[in-house]
Amino acid sequence: MEKNALRELLGKVLGIDPDTITDDMSPESVESWDSFNGLMIVTELEKYFNISFTVDEVINVKNVGDIERTLKARGLEF
Repeated sequence: MEKNALRELLGKVLGIDPDTITDDMSPESVESWDSFNGLMIVTELEKYFNISFTVDEVINVKNVGDIERTLKARGLEF
């Protein structure tokens, strides 16, 4: 998965332009990133990568950069 593909997935779920997504974007800075869409992000990433996140991984993600670090920590390249 390319970084752009991650941005496309996030943009689709959050209803925002993928080109505007930065590593520091979070639920606090994106109005549409509510608890429901947070769960949708998890679901879409799990489907895309055919993985299951742990509760700790989900809880520890605070922004887009954290999503990238979590995926990389699992050995996933994008």
